[in-house]
Amino acid sequence: MGTYAVTGAASGMGAASAAVLAEAGHTVIGVDLRDTEIIADLGTPEGRASAVEGILEASEGALDGVAAVAGVGPDMKDPAAVMSIDYFGPVALLEGLRPALARSESGRAVAVGSNSATTVPFIDQTLVDLALAGEEEAARGRAVQGQEEVPDKVRAFAPSIGAYATSKFALARWVRRTAITPRWGREGVLLNAIAPGAVLTPLMLGSTGTAPDPDSFNTPMPLGEFGRPEEIAFWVHQFLRPEARFTTGSVLYVDGGTDAALRPEDLPTAMTP
Repeated sequence: MGTYAVTGAASGMGAASAAVLAEAGHTVIGVDLRDTEIIADLGTPEGRASAVEGILEASEGALDGVAAVAGVGPDMKDPAAVMSIDYFGPVALLEGLRPALARSESGRAVAVGSNSATTVPFIDQTLVDLALAGEEEAARGRAVQGQEEVPDKVRAFAPSIGAYATSKFALARWVRRTAITPRWGREGVLLNAIAPGAVLTPLMLGSTGTAPDPDSFNTPMPLGEFGRPEEIAFWVHQFLRPEARFTTGSVLYVDGGTDAALRPEDLPTAMTP
């Protein structure tokens, strides 16, 4: 049995992921703002450092896997905080824990993003570039500025939608870029991402207030139903299994077909000469 760290473990997809791993017999180190083994705020550099330190102490410096699930939604009123929590939080945590994962013979890491990265038309490329360059303070300022460019009627129900979608886009790109570098791939640490769609979690309900009708939702729901946290947890578990040895740099959409419905011709896209 292995030792796994799960952020956002107090509720939603993080709690479901922690439960699946524990039921499989693994030791789970939960991280969240409450009700977990490690209490830390991943929205701040100090909180991230504290989380990494606590995980390393609890695991005695060796980890089999990390699931970076913690995040906030587009209903949060502070776009800067969304950027810090949803992008800089998981990146710092995963980077900080990479050496511990490398000590395992089958280190695995998975970051939970969102299909909003490809289904929301408010991606700010300048903000993406700042995030990938590690410029957190500049990114926080740009997140606030960029949200002002989102139409008022959208900001009314999703005050941080631009920062949210952009943070998830940047996270997916970071995973793709990072997974194939020697310090990850050649050291046996596999890194992938999951892009959930509309899943009935406290985060989603915080954005919508109540569970809406799937057929009147603001994005297509081809299956006619919303996802459940345990359905995301299933794929988190699969990516963290030692047997998942030939998959890295992947972004798996677990969204009931929403991305495919909105962009059926975008993937696969042939490489041009």
